[in-house]
Amino acid sequence: MTRSWRSLADIDPAIPLGPLDGRYRSVVLPLVDHLSEAALNRARLLVEVEWLVHLAGSKQIPGVSPLSDDECTYLRRLPEAFGEAEIADLAETERVTVHDVKAVEYLLKKRLADAADTVPGSSLPALTELVHFACTSEDINNLAYALSILGAVTEVWLPAARTLVEELAGLAREHADLAMLSHTHGQPATPTTLGKEIAVLTSRLSRQLHRIDGQEYLGKINGATGTFAAHAVAVPKADWVGISRTFVEGLGLTWNPLTTQIEPHDWQAELYADIARFNRILHNLATDVWTYISLGYFAQVRGQGTVGSSTMPHKVNPIRFENAEANLEISSALLDSLAATLLTSRLQRDLTDSSTQRNIGVALGHSLLAIKNVRLGLAGLDVDPAALARDLDGNWEVLGEAIQTAMRAASLDGVPGMDNPYERLKELTRGRKVDAEALREFVLSLGLPDDVSQRLAGLTPSAYTGLASQLVSFLLD
Repeated sequence: MTRSWRSLADIDPAIPLGPLDGRYRSVVLPLVDHLSEAALNRARLLVEVEWLVHLAGSKQIPGVSPLSDDECTYLRRLPEAFGEAEIADLAETERVTVHDVKAVEYLLKKRLADAADTVPGSSLPALTELVHFACTSEDINNLAYALSILGAVTEVWLPAARTLVEELAGLAREHADLAMLSHTHGQPATPTTLGKEIAVLTSRLSRQLHRIDGQEYLGKINGATGTFAAHAVAVPKADWVGISRTFVEGLGLTWNPLTTQIEPHDWQAELYADIARFNRILHNLATDVWTYISLGYFAQVRGQGTVGSSTMPHKVNPIRFENAEANLEISSALLDSLAATLLTSRLQRDLTDSSTQRNIGVALGHSLLAIKNVRLGLAGLDVDPAALARDLDGNWEVLGEAIQTAMRAASLDGVPGMDNPYERLKELTRGRKVDAEALREFVLSLGLPDDVSQRLAGLTPSAYTGLASQLVSFLLD
């Protein structure tokens, strides 16, 4: 059946195609300042400005003197004030150049000409050919991306992730002593504590944050194939290696002296692999909490104004965790693709990285959204100690491990009649429920030393948590 639809593409303001720019925009908005197309162009302008200032200040370019404080201030205000006018100007120029970095170069040259009216006596109008001097586009791009990604990770993603991990650590400490039945392979197993299980996931997430926090952000500025060829021919007496190194390091990046036309992006692949691993550990947490909710260990707080089910009013669905799972999977898939694609560039250069890197914001955006949903989900939970206690009391057979291990220790100490402890406990417990009385009778019939017998006879599932509560203390502040 053919339908005649009104075109939604013609509606103004434009309707977003993706959910990050639509339904979830408020959550990912901080990333716009770092990883949007406009933010990338602003970072490119910053690099171009700083390269010009750096070259002039090097005193190694004939005919060029260091810029005055007023000239430096004028130039550095250009990226600081970057906004609607510059975005429109670049869009208009790029329609002609069909080249984004060239459009930024032309914008800066125009602003140098404008300096004649803004900075009296300025030498800037005469320095248009110092803009983009000896640079290939990738000299500007790799530095702009490095600065943008550094800002996005350290100012947006990492603070959100750290806040989540701090909240998890608080939950782990709060419930360090709360006994809980473990489930290995989905079956009742040796009891633990809720706090210890949260601490395990918290520790795993913290380890990834430590790796991400220590990430190097590399950069280069060495010409068309990384040889400083044009530099050395144009100004042979200049220390181009030194100029390049001090410039990159002055931007707060790690200088890479050995590149092709592109900085190889290995550091990006490392970073994305670590963030993807954080995502997957967080996914593990989301699925575990979802399962604990289904077991009744957590009660979801009502009265938050949410609709659990459109048809079953009694339900409060764990939608925050399910939403997080989906977004973590999308983010990880994109990060995996970025890491794999960016490692390879044919010979000295191909452009696959250009299209790939434009999706960095999308990958981090879905992860940021998931972090927010996990936090909201956790905030909407109350632990139900009674449910945990009922489950423990209904599974006395899990003490079989303790009894057979004590029998082994007694056997090694020369106590007779302790043979085949595993098999004897298996016969008693496998495939059947054993209550407290039956287990005590079994223990007292074994002939264990009195102190061991009494210790085992008085053991309960809720007390059989070993050193679980102490292990939570290994979480770092």
